[in-house]
Amino acid sequence: MDEKQTFFKKITEMTGKNEREIYQMYLDSHFEKHSEIRTFFIEKLELSYGFANTLAHYVSKTDGTSLSEGKTMDELLDEIYSKDKAKFRPIHEELISEIKKFGDFEMIPKKGYMSLKQKRQFAMIGPKTNNRMEIGINGKNLKSSQRLEEQPKGSMCQYIVKITDLKDVDQELIGWLYEAYQQSK
Repeated sequence: MDEKQTFFKKITEMTGKNEREIYQMYLDSHFEKHSEIRTFFIEKLELSYGFANTLAHYVSKTDGTSLSEGKTMDELLDEIYSKDKAKFRPIHEELISEIKKFGDFEMIPKKGYMSLKQKRQFAMIGPKTNNRMEIGINGKNLKSSQRLEEQPKGSMCQYIVKITDLKDVDQELIGWLYEAYQQSK
């Protein structure tokens, strides 16, 4: 079962509505803006912001899976690291090279970044702005550092590390990623 099927199974359990019924609700609403679709699902299906937001992406086909259909990993990375963000592609490549040494994992394209997971997501890698990348890390009890910014509860990742240069990919960062990788099994 892929990520989308798993998500819709959970939504069906929560709401009693299957994927086809939800998609029809979306079509009947005639909403086009993401925020309108999300609010519609919050109100009509009594979903939390996070579930409604993901659902809005799926039905409007703006989720990473839909956007990546028929594209190679290289093409997807070219889109993520285009124009002013292209300078961050070597950093991405170095991070992935180091993470591959840990063992098997899955790279899932999202809109503007890559999600890395085993059983659970352990990292998110992508450019945040034209001037920096952010590495999101899902790990518990990581060794504290000024670089490792703890995120509020409910955030997509527990920690964020900001990267601007290839030299920022050091043993400290790789260590945090390794710990998160081990915890994601």
